[in-house]
This record gives sequence, C-alpha cells and structure tokens, in this order.
Amino acid sequence: MTVATAPISAPREPATLSSWRLWLLAVACGMLIANVYYGQPLTGIISAALGLPRKSAGLIVTLPLLGYGTGLLLVVPLGDLLENRRLILILVGLEALCLLAIGSISRPLLFLATAFGMGLAASAVQVVLPYVSHLTPEQKRGTAHGRLVSGVMLGIMLARPVSSFVSGLGSWRTIYALAGGAMVLLLGALWAALPPR
Repeated sequence: MTVATAPISAPREPATLSSWRLWLLAVACGMLIANVYYGQPLTGIISAALGLPRKSAGLIVTLPLLGYGTGLLLVVPLGDLLENRRLILILVGLEALCLLAIGSISRPLLFLATAFGMGLAASAVQVVLPYVSHLTPEQKRGTAHGRLVSGVMLGIMLARPVSSFVSGLGSWRTIYALAGGAMVLLLGALWAALPPR
C-alpha cells in the first residue's frame, strides 16, 4: 500500500531589490532629508512673511529637526511592527501633505506645527535603511547602504543652495510647493516599484 504525498514545492525566493530600485531609494532619501533643510537659508524671509518675532525665527530651522528627532524615537521603531513598504509610503504621503500645506500657510503657529510634522515624516529615511538591509543579499549590503548614505548627504548639501536659488526666482513658498509636488511623484514611483518586505 502506497501513501500519496503532496508534491513538495521549492521555497519561495525572498524579494530582492534591483540596482535601479536602490538608486530610486537613494534619491528618495536625499529628497526626504532635503525637505528638512530648505528653510535654513530662508529663515529671515519666512519669519518676516509670517510675522514671527525676530527672536523666534530660529524655530523655522529647529522644529523640522526636532520633528525628525521625534520621528527617530517614535516612528522608526514602528518598522518592527508594521510592514516597511506601507510605513514608508504613509510617511512619504504625509511629507507631501505637509510640504504642500506649508506653501499656503500664513499663520506662524500653524506653519511651525506643519514644519514639525514635515520633519517627523522625513524620518522615513531611517525606515528605508532596514528595509534595504532585509531585501539585499548580505554580500551587497555595504554597497546598498553606501548608496543610501550618499543620497542623504547630497540631499543635505544641496538643500540650502537649491532653496536659495528657487526662492530667488519666485517666493520662499515656491521651494515648498515644488518639493511637495516632487514628493507626490516620489510616492507614486515608490508605490509602483517597491516590493513588500
């Protein structure tokens, strides 16, 4: 008497990130972190436009960074509980909303609260790192992390001159409107390109 057994299927190959997806994520990291720094060279212009007292103008720079730090403490650990792709997409969507809102806000407290939220959402950069580690073979992780860190560093270095240049062509609101539109496009690209973890 023979016993019928179910055919054994080969284990599924884990999803991996192709080279172009790694470049997309490096660009995403640079774009996300740049948003935190766009206001630095524009502090005087923004504070005057919003009617912020001169002694409070530093909050334009401080609150996005404080939001980023808060995101590191409270949002990034959610990557252990929530599926990483979904968390990244939520944060990029929130970043887009904050940037588009900042471009139209005229009340100082609302601006500062939104800038804090923008920094909080930019902590998506630190969710991308473990996501890439999980989806990259061990022998290629160093190269993958190098690309992401390069994206972050370029985003930080280019944010100030880009925002100064763009605001010179229009108003200080222009850079935030453009960055918000870029985040919407980035959200679509990441939604289409990233596999679930």
